[in-house]
Amino acid sequence: MDAEPFDPAAILPDELLERFRVRAADTDRANAFPDADLAELKKIGYLAILVPEDLGGSGWGLAEASVLQQRLAGAAPATALAINMHLVWTGVAKVLADRGIDALRFVQEGAAAGEVFAFGISEAGNDLVLFGSGTDAVPHPDGGYAFTGTKIFTSLGPVWNHLGLHGLDTSSPDAPQMVYAFVPRSEVQTGRVVVRDDWDTLGMRGTQSRTTELHGALAPTDRIVRRIAPGPNPDPLVFGIFSVFELLLASVYTGIARRALDLAVTAAQKRTSKRTGRAYSQDPDIRWRIAEMALAYDALLPQLETLCRDVDERADHGARWFSLLAGVKHRAVTAAKSIVDEAILVAGGSSYFSASELSRLYRDVLAGLFHPSDPESAHATVATAWLGAPEE
Repeated sequence: MDAEPFDPAAILPDELLERFRVRAADTDRANAFPDADLAELKKIGYLAILVPEDLGGSGWGLAEASVLQQRLAGAAPATALAINMHLVWTGVAKVLADRGIDALRFVQEGAAAGEVFAFGISEAGNDLVLFGSGTDAVPHPDGGYAFTGTKIFTSLGPVWNHLGLHGLDTSSPDAPQMVYAFVPRSEVQTGRVVVRDDWDTLGMRGTQSRTTELHGALAPTDRIVRRIAPGPNPDPLVFGIFSVFELLLASVYTGIARRALDLAVTAAQKRTSKRTGRAYSQDPDIRWRIAEMALAYDALLPQLETLCRDVDERADHGARWFSLLAGVKHRAVTAAKSIVDEAILVAGGSSYFSASELSRLYRDVLAGLFHPSDPESAHATVATAWLGAPEE
């Protein structure tokens, strides 16, 4: 039997997204986690869109997940960004499985059962990101590890069931080694994991990306996913995290860009010039501005689709992979920010009020600048790809 065709509107129907959009304003205002959104996403199996059908998921690839995340972000950016971090792990599981590595099967099975996986990689001041860590990973005789350190921007803070993280093992015979593992929520009850209630930010408030303290947090033997040397590394896990993270982030901000463009078009059609008596949609300056927005947005879609397909189909871009991935994330974020800026100018002064959806999008889109790869890292990566490593 042929697989059912991919229909984003059937998976995330308009009426569902409208409920999310209405709730997004309340979530932002209350600085709360979108529990109702998560409940509805669980009900439709969204947590398992990247999980194979034989394991209880939808069996979609990264290309389809990108389209869905764009659609979700257009309604509720913070919900989309929070779920993104769960989808990163299910996406990494898919990347590994597609390459014959079954180390994250428990992630796939857990996601199909409705469990939530959080992404605990970011650390204050750690510009090495995946290539180093300030978190100590101490081996236990039974093969598990105890992690001590502080993770920041840990989305899904109030609701995750499993925290995927990394730390540096400096005591084993083959040290140093980067250790990637998963810590269960039960470590919160022991006090070895502390989830601070400190997420009070300018935008993306619904992600509740709280600071997470690790005080010897235990990851059991069967949740130690990978031990690899620190520094730049072609390991499939590193590639999986970087590729899925960058592409799904770009998808979220592309979704925000589309929503801002749609709101600008609506505003231009509804507003009337007192000077000319005509709709702003007939004003040549406004038309030029919206055309600029659309030109920037349209360029993002084929880039995203192509690179997502390339990951799904195991294309070989060799050493260029990291510059391509960092580049598309950077372009999506900067384009989205510019598009939201322009939409606010088209909509006029009403968008300055906090009740305006554009006002919220303006704050939400700023978060894109802080995700890896940040502008400095993206430019350094691309410069190295074209010019070679800088001289010592």
